[in-house]
Amino acid sequence: MSDFEEKIGDAPAAPEPNEDTGKEQEKEEDKDRPSWLPEGCNQLADGEYDAIVLGTGLKECIMSGLLSTQGLKVLHLDRYNYYGADCASLNLSNLYSKFQAGDPPQYLGSNRDYNVDLIPKFIMACGNLTKMLLHTKVTRYLEFKSIDASFVVQKNKVLKVPATPQEALSSSLMGIFEKRRFRSFLIYINEYNPSDPTTFKDKDLSVMTMRDLYTSFGLCDATHEFISHAMCLELDNDHLTSPALPTVLRLQTYCTSLETYGKSPYIYPMYGLGGLPEGFSRLCAIHGGTFMLNADVKEVMFDEDGAAWGVKVDVDDMQTGKRELQCAKATMVIGDPSYFPSSKIRSTGQVVRSICFLNHPLPNTNNSESCQIIIPGPQVGRKNDVFVCCLSSQQNVVAKGIYVAIVSTKVETSDPAKELVPGLRLLGQILQRFDSVSECYEPAGDGLSDRCFISSSFDGTSHFEADCDDLLSLYKRVTGEDLDMNIDTSLEPDY
Repeated sequence: MSDFEEKIGDAPAAPEPNEDTGKEQEKEEDKDRPSWLPEGCNQLADGEYDAIVLGTGLKECIMSGLLSTQGLKVLHLDRYNYYGADCASLNLSNLYSKFQAGDPPQYLGSNRDYNVDLIPKFIMACGNLTKMLLHTKVTRYLEFKSIDASFVVQKNKVLKVPATPQEALSSSLMGIFEKRRFRSFLIYINEYNPSDPTTFKDKDLSVMTMRDLYTSFGLCDATHEFISHAMCLELDNDHLTSPALPTVLRLQTYCTSLETYGKSPYIYPMYGLGGLPEGFSRLCAIHGGTFMLNADVKEVMFDEDGAAWGVKVDVDDMQTGKRELQCAKATMVIGDPSYFPSSKIRSTGQVVRSICFLNHPLPNTNNSESCQIIIPGPQVGRKNDVFVCCLSSQQNVVAKGIYVAIVSTKVETSDPAKELVPGLRLLGQILQRFDSVSECYEPAGDGLSDRCFISSSFDGTSHFEADCDDLLSLYKRVTGEDLDMNIDTSLEPDY
């Protein structure tokens, strides 16, 4: 027998299992187990948080970023394995996979050249989203480019929205005498200050309707439509019979953005909008936030008073790698409508979108590498406007020589695809087209009693203005305070 065998032989025998010892270990584990943790669930990450955020869409990522900078402990979850949720930017293979369109054709080029937005939108250069980016310093993670031009459809013609006084004088949108009246109107808008009654010129815009304001300057109906839809970004004509002040403030933002950045009032992030939620996610992580992708939220849990207190999630266990149910607790749950019970949300209609690949710029846009076209609803017998936005390799979202154009609108009939025809006919030859119809929702309550703070779905416009209003409302409901938007966007360098 070898020395090694002798040592093994001399080793003490393993003790027989002791039922009492096992029970004591179980008691110790039960003692460490939080009392709030449901049976059959393990603790998710740190277990207890100030806020749980569901979905990595732009609004949710902005909220988690803002709350984390205020010292709140945030857990951020998403069912997908990528950031951005419904507003993600996909490469070519992921886009074809999402729409079950087979393999991408070789003529579209390399997969890595594509960052195609599922919900494409432009950013108003001096608007609220830009202020949020500057407020949080997320701009340090992103690079932006100015959009080349903005156009509007009038009497079946695509006409450029004037970006300079010279363009306004030569524009065929208005006759010579109308241009003088238009100039007087813009001078009034530029000088108007809600805090300075001397700028009111006997016009109470909190009472006076927008139609009456236009009429007081002698502007014709066609000019009303062009200003309201292409510059004030109103979605329909309901605003004409409402107090003029909100529309005038929108017009001031448009004019300030245009004056500051020249070619158009819009900017856009290089490599697609997916960079925006990623930037705010990074901000949250820097301030201690915890992020988990591929986390399938099975349930938002409520107490006996109907208030949300946590979530139950199917995730990969860190030690075993197997999927299991885990739970986390928080004083509030924030998220997009898809994560909440149907009783907590209500439908606001549908949005139809078509993502199209082209091998040419949009016709009648002066070969613009990037642009927006707004088709006012009344021009095509609709209530809601139709939006077209076009991007190119200039923004690093498609391969060189390829353009991506997205047409979108709010659904009004039982044939959504037909409603896109006014926009699609402006595109010229289409190489590939991906259509989708999305159900849109808004929260059924303000969240103050049930602690469910829910964002609204993205609308069908090609800009973020209405979405920013929703985000500011969400922030106030969560914190009880208005977000400080007093920041001078003109101090930033040009894009």
